[in-house]
Amino acid sequence: MSQVSLTLFQFSEQADLSAWRIVNDGVMGGLSEGKISLNENGHGVFTGFVSLENNGGFTMIQHAFKPVEVAEFNSLEIRLKGDGKKYQVRVKSSPAQYYNYSHLVSTTGNWQTIRIPFSEFLPQFRGRKLSKAPYPGEQMGEVAILIGNKKAESFRLEIEKITLK
Repeated sequence: MSQVSLTLFQFSEQADLSAWRIVNDGVMGGLSEGKISLNENGHGVFTGFVSLENNGGFTMIQHAFKPVEVAEFNSLEIRLKGDGKKYQVRVKSSPAQYYNYSHLVSTTGNWQTIRIPFSEFLPQFRGRKLSKAPYPGEQMGEVAILIGNKKAESFRLEIEKITLK
């Protein structure tokens, strides 16, 4: 187990949220709305409403960055406080990669440190599984969090930091 870690994003009062992009299902005609903000503790807060109207059903925050070598790590760790709902954590080897590697996490309503081994990130494109190998763990250029549980619902996810372990 690697003792080395690399923080990909640390939320704080000084965090630059312009590094994060919102992708709502409006790209497909949907009406879901998500946003990211900082709370009084400096944590990132991903909130909004998922709508199933007009074939919608998801909203996502994504952070693309210059790809970094990740071969010395074996997992992604997120410190978060959810609302009891499930979220997809996604990674890409580079922002230009057309598909992502996804892993579904369940939140409890309490603070959690969720560690996802690279081997558990499975390839998909627009929600469909691909017959490719799991995330290879060589380089990473994007991290995203998506909610899309096939139901209309409001959500709130508080995030402290995202780290490679």
